Amino acid sequence: MSNRDLLVKEIEELPDDKLQEVIDFVQFLKSKQRDEEMGITLVSEPSLAKDWNKPEEDEAWRDL
Repeated sequence: MSNRDLLVKEIEELPDDKLQEVIDFVQFLKSKQRDEEMGITLVSEPSLAKDWNKPEEDEAWRDL
């Protein structure tokens, strides 16, 4: 049984009053993942800025 199948089975056995907690936790995990991905982007921005801020780049992207 896959982790996904096991999770679905466990959720199906939960009482309805506990489902909101599961939803909240899943949303928290998704938010945390987005934050981590954004953090990587922000950390790499200074090193990429030297290439992004060249006049040739402005010219290449001007018509988009």
